[in-house]
Order: sequence, then structure tokens, then C-alpha cells
Amino acid sequence: MKIVAIIGAGTMGNGIAHTFAQNGFTVKLIDVSEDVLEKGMTTIFTNLDRMQNKGSITAEDKMKTISNIICYTDIEDGVVGADLVIEAATENLDLKLRIFKKLNEFCSHNTIFATNTSSISITQIAAVVAHPERVIGMHFMNPVPIMPLVEVIRGYNTSDEVNQFVMTLASKLGKTAVEAHDYPGFVANRILMPMINEAIETLYNKVAGVSEIDTVMKLGMGHPMGPLQLADFIGLDVCLSILNVMYDGFKNPKYAPCPLLVNMVNAKKLGVKSGEGFYDYSESKKAEKVSKQFQ
Repeated sequence: MKIVAIIGAGTMGNGIAHTFAQNGFTVKLIDVSEDVLEKGMTTIFTNLDRMQNKGSITAEDKMKTISNIICYTDIEDGVVGADLVIEAATENLDLKLRIFKKLNEFCSHNTIFATNTSSISITQIAAVVAHPERVIGMHFMNPVPIMPLVEVIRGYNTSDEVNQFVMTLASKLGKTAVEAHDYPGFVANRILMPMINEAIETLYNKVAGVSEIDTVMKLGMGHPMGPLQLADFIGLDVCLSILNVMYDGFKNPKYAPCPLLVNMVNAKKLGVKSGEGFYDYSESKKAEKVSKQFQ
């Protein structure tokens, strides 16, 4: 495998592109928005500069990584010749299905299709392509260049060959691959999102404040980041989307999103990306100031 196409240059897409390029792969980074591509490449430059300043890579390593990435705004041009295509678009089923229908049209029948979805059914996505046995989930963690885990999710029809190939590929990237089966939320978010939702419920019911809830989980449970800060970091809209997928998939009220989360997303208080969520990020992105509405 030499060429990897990444669809989506946002937070996850540019992180995946960075990781593959740093490990010597030719990466075709695709996004319909030139602005998003430019921001994605700027993020990669910034992260590589940080790594160089820390001494973990050399200036030559940095330049080789950048030279391994080619940007495209046209999906057909971008996926030509790719051995593996990883979709890292917004967590929206309709959008993902449209993308995979295009991949089915433009790619070789030998191409492996992966999705970075954190909750949506791999089997449902694979149903729109001619070779569902070549579709698999590769759920990277954010920030991708740093986090050591890849959750590998087999769809109902994913072949043993493709599964083993992706597990081996993840290890070549310096990641630990953990296999999961195709149920809503897989492993990571099936456990994480109910915890975040319960933290929001705890705030909603006025059991404790934002910083108090996060402090209990950091100091009492050894978490590096409190659940409300983590929700802001992930994006409250993403958290809501994942909870909705789980609630729809299991029909179990324990996955129903807290009304406070729904209201915050409707009000565009999405966390770090919007400048405000449970914390105010107008002056710092370190979650040092609780949002005014929760003070």
C-alpha cells in the first residue's frame, strides 16, 4: 500500500493525514472547501513545528511529511489510484452515504473503504457499495498524531482479509488496534458518551457546578480531563449526534441526550470550536473560565 486518500480536512481528517504522511505514505487530502483544506494544512504545519521544537522530529522529517500530502477539492481526482480511502467527514449518515456512493463509482473494486465514524453503523454504510466486504471502520482518537488507539470496527460483511490488513496497518502507524463489532457507539463512545451525558445531567439537576464536576472526575477518578471539558473539546454537536445514534439504535432511554445538551447545541454553544460551551474559550483554550451561564 502506497497511496491513502483522506476525505475531509477538518480536525480528524487533517490529523489522520498527518499521521499517514509522517509514516511515509503518499496522502491525498480531499475537501470540497479550499478554506478547510488551507486550515487543515496550517494545523499540520503547526503540529509538526511543535513536534520539531520538542525534539521528537527533525526539520527534514517535517518537510518530508508535508511533501507527502497533496490536496484536492474534487473527490474523483483525489481518490484515483488510492489503495485505501478513509472517510473523515461530519458525523452525518446521509453525507457519509453520498460519499460512499461516489467512492463506489470512482474507485477500483480492490480499494479498501474505511470510515472514521465514531458511532454510525459500518454495515449500513457498506450497504451502498458493490463490495461491502471491503468496508471497515477505523475510528482514530483526537488528537490523531498523539493518541495511540485505533478502534477497528468490522461490518457484518467485512472480510477477514480486510480486517487483518487494517489491524496490521494501524500497528505500522505506531497505533494499538482494538477490534470491535458493529453496534451503536462501538466500544469507546458506548462507554464515554453516557458518562458525558450523565455529567451534563448532574449539572442540569444542580448537583454541582461545572468546575466541581470536572474536578471530582479528575482528582477522584484519575481522568486527565473532566467530562464537561472533554465534551467541549469533542464538540457538543458531535456528542449530541453520537447520543442520538445510540438512542435510535438501542431504543434505550439511558442513551437519551440531556435537554441541556440539546439546548446548548441549538444555541450554537458547541465548545472549543465555537468559543463557548461549558467553559468560555474567548481568552484561552485551556478551560480556565466557566461560561457565564453556569457561574
